[in-house]
Amino acid sequence: MRERLAGFALMCLVVPLAVVGYLMLVWIGIFGPNARGRAGVRALDHFVNATVFNGYAWESISSHAWRERDRKRWARTVIRITDWFQKNHCQRANKREQPVVDQIVKSGLDKQTIF
Repeated sequence: MRERLAGFALMCLVVPLAVVGYLMLVWIGIFGPNARGRAGVRALDHFVNATVFNGYAWESISSHAWRERDRKRWARTVIRITDWFQKNHCQRANKREQPVVDQIVKSGLDKQTIF
């Protein structure tokens, strides 16, 4: 219960900042430096992966799709779409990110932190 209350309180602070961050990302994407825009898009990618696709917060949708390609229809759809833009994108993303996922799971950092 304490974890849910702490999460709710944190979200009350973070969500308004996330809206501001999204609006800034749009502005930066048009007028700002590419590196800053990429970092914002990467963070948004990880957020959507964790919330919408029930993935790890430190993993991109592409990497998650590659791991789930044999089990989930959404993953196969993501792979097909990204292949239009960059061949084997999801496979390369997973190759890059899987060691991080493995290390975090091995270290138990994916476990509950507030008791």
